Amino acid sequence: MLKKATLALFLLLPLAAWAFVKPVRVIAPQLEGLACEGRVCVDDPARRPEAVALYRDAVEYVEKSIGTLQTEPRAVFCSTAACSERFGFKRQNAYNVGTFAIVISHRGWRPYFVRHELIHHLQSEHLGSLRNWLFKPVWFREGMAYSLSGDPRRPLVEPLQGYRAAFEAWFKEVGPANLWAEAEKL
Repeated sequence: MLKKATLALFLLLPLAAWAFVKPVRVIAPQLEGLACEGRVCVDDPARRPEAVALYRDAVEYVEKSIGTLQTEPRAVFCSTAACSERFGFKRQNAYNVGTFAIVISHRGWRPYFVRHELIHHLQSEHLGSLRNWLFKPVWFREGMAYSLSGDPRRPLVEPLQGYRAAFEAWFKEVGPANLWAEAEKL
């Protein structure tokens, strides 16, 4: 009986994760109707060139201005509200899944949103995904992403503007050369 229950749990757990933890869907976005080529997946093949250009430009920007990515994450671009909903979007424009993927909603097709999520990816590479999200100050995580992505919205709504200001003050003190060493100490 215990073996059957364990087997059932083993088989049902991935299905439950797929149904209820929508970021898990980045593992196989094709199962949600997206077409993937290289690192970029889209729900509308006609918008693939735009998505690829946004992604490539963002990777180049982040690597040139902040640091080299160890691995380039998968990028899932939703161009419709239905696709965004399938990947768990409510109000946000984009999110990242550790060092595995970034996901852009139908509202997030802006260079600074893609750069923002790649900065979170870079943070996870340097600091560890769980450590970054659980133990680093939110002003650092979000402030860095809003500041260094070149997000033109000023001021941001609070508390986001405060996070950006706190990061910028800290970054001015530590400097780009010491960014990751000092981030380790936070």
